[in-house]
Amino acid sequence: MKTNKIIYWITTGIFSAFMLMSAYMYLSHNAKIVEAYKEIGFPLFFANILGTAKLLGAIGILQPLYPKLKEWAYAGFTFVLIGAISTHIITSTSFVPALLFTLILATSYYFNMKEYSAKA
Repeated sequence: MKTNKIIYWITTGIFSAFMLMSAYMYLSHNAKIVEAYKEIGFPLFFANILGTAKLLGAIGILQPLYPKLKEWAYAGFTFVLIGAISTHIITSTSFVPALLFTLILATSYYFNMKEYSAKA
Protein backbone atom coordinates (compact mmCIF):
# COMPACT_ATOMS: atom_id res chain seq x y z
CA MET A 1 0.00 0.00 0.00
CA LYS A 2 2.71 2.45 0.97
CA THR A 3 4.78 1.41 -2.07
CA ASN A 4 1.86 2.25 -4.36
CA LYS A 5 1.59 5.73 -2.87
CA ILE A 6 5.35 6.31 -3.25
CA ILE A 7 5.32 5.23 -6.90
CA TYR A 8 2.26 7.38 -7.52
CA TRP A 9 3.83 10.50 -6.04
CA ILE A 10 7.19 9.99 -7.76
CA THR A 11 5.65 9.54 -11.22
CA THR A 12 3.07 12.27 -10.66
CA GLY A 13 5.73 14.66 -9.36
CA ILE A 14 8.07 14.03 -12.30
CA PHE A 15 5.27 14.32 -14.84
CA SER A 16 3.77 17.46 -13.29
CA ALA A 17 7.14 19.16 -12.90
CA PHE A 18 7.94 18.63 -16.56
CA MET A 19 4.49 19.77 -17.65
CA LEU A 20 4.80 22.93 -15.53
CA MET A 21 8.24 23.64 -17.05
CA SER A 22 6.83 22.94 -20.50
CA ALA A 23 3.88 25.25 -19.84
CA TYR A 24 6.26 28.03 -18.83
CA MET A 25 8.34 27.53 -21.99
CA TYR A 26 5.24 27.51 -24.18
CA LEU A 27 3.65 30.57 -22.57
CA SER A 28 6.89 32.57 -22.55
CA HIS A 29 7.52 31.67 -26.22
CA ASN A 30 10.93 30.20 -25.49
CA ALA A 31 13.23 30.36 -28.55
CA LYS A 32 13.44 26.55 -28.78
CA ILE A 33 9.65 26.26 -28.76
CA VAL A 34 9.30 28.92 -31.45
CA GLU A 35 11.92 27.14 -33.57
CA ALA A 36 10.25 23.74 -33.07
CA TYR A 37 6.85 25.14 -34.01
CA LYS A 38 8.28 26.62 -37.21
CA GLU A 39 9.98 23.29 -37.98
CA ILE A 40 6.76 21.26 -37.69
CA GLY A 41 4.56 23.95 -39.25
CA PHE A 42 2.32 24.80 -36.30
CA PRO A 43 1.12 28.39 -35.79
CA LEU A 44 2.68 30.03 -32.73
CA PHE A 45 -0.68 30.82 -31.10
CA PHE A 46 -1.08 27.06 -30.62
CA ALA A 47 1.75 27.27 -28.05
CA ASN A 48 -0.45 29.53 -25.92
CA ILE A 49 -3.30 27.02 -26.04
CA LEU A 50 -1.07 24.05 -25.18
CA GLY A 51 0.82 26.00 -22.52
CA THR A 52 -2.41 26.95 -20.78
CA ALA A 53 -3.72 23.38 -21.05
CA LYS A 54 -0.49 21.96 -19.59
CA LEU A 55 -0.55 24.44 -16.71
CA LEU A 56 -4.16 23.71 -15.82
CA GLY A 57 -3.68 19.96 -16.34
CA ALA A 58 -0.69 19.82 -13.99
CA ILE A 59 -2.68 21.65 -11.33
CA GLY A 60 -5.60 19.26 -11.94
CA ILE A 61 -3.45 16.17 -11.49
CA LEU A 62 -1.76 17.47 -8.34
CA GLN A 63 -4.90 18.59 -6.53
CA PRO A 64 -6.42 16.00 -4.16
CA LEU A 65 -9.92 17.42 -3.65
CA TYR A 66 -11.74 16.73 -6.92
CA PRO A 67 -11.22 13.22 -8.33
CA LYS A 68 -13.35 13.94 -11.41
CA LEU A 69 -11.15 16.95 -12.27
CA LYS A 70 -8.10 14.72 -11.88
CA GLU A 71 -9.66 12.20 -14.30
CA TRP A 72 -10.26 14.94 -16.85
CA ALA A 73 -6.69 16.15 -16.50
CA TYR A 74 -5.36 12.63 -17.12
CA ALA A 75 -7.62 12.32 -20.17
CA GLY A 76 -6.53 15.71 -21.50
CA PHE A 77 -2.85 14.86 -21.15
CA THR A 78 -3.46 11.53 -22.87
CA PHE A 79 -4.97 13.31 -25.87
CA VAL A 80 -2.18 15.89 -25.94
CA LEU A 81 0.55 13.24 -25.75
CA ILE A 82 -1.05 11.04 -28.43
CA GLY A 83 -1.22 14.13 -30.62
CA ALA A 84 2.42 14.92 -29.85
CA ILE A 85 3.55 11.40 -30.72
CA SER A 86 1.58 11.50 -33.98
CA THR A 87 2.90 14.93 -34.90
CA HIS A 88 6.50 13.93 -34.25
CA ILE A 89 6.15 10.74 -36.27
CA ILE A 90 4.52 12.59 -39.19
CA THR A 91 7.17 15.34 -39.17
CA SER A 92 10.06 12.87 -38.72
CA THR A 93 11.16 14.45 -35.45
CA SER A 94 11.92 12.55 -32.26
CA PHE A 95 8.80 11.13 -30.66
CA VAL A 96 10.69 9.38 -27.84
CA PRO A 97 10.21 12.14 -25.20
CA ALA A 98 6.44 12.22 -25.82
CA LEU A 99 6.30 8.43 -25.62
CA LEU A 100 8.31 8.45 -22.38
CA PHE A 101 5.95 11.00 -20.82
CA THR A 102 2.97 8.94 -21.96
CA LEU A 103 4.40 5.96 -20.06
CA ILE A 104 5.05 8.10 -16.97
CA LEU A 105 1.49 9.46 -17.17
CA ALA A 106 0.08 5.93 -17.52
CA THR A 107 2.06 4.79 -14.48
CA SER A 108 0.83 7.76 -12.46
CA TYR A 109 -2.75 7.05 -13.51
CA TYR A 110 -2.48 3.34 -12.72
CA PHE A 111 -1.20 3.97 -9.20
CA ASN A 112 -3.70 6.79 -8.69
CA MET A 113 -6.49 4.32 -9.47
CA LYS A 114 -5.00 1.76 -7.07
CA GLU A 115 -4.95 4.38 -4.31
CA TYR A 116 -8.41 5.67 -5.16
CA SER A 117 -9.94 2.18 -5.22
CA ALA A 118 -8.23 1.34 -1.91
CA LYS A 119 -9.95 4.35 -0.29
CA ALA A 120 -13.39 3.40 -1.60
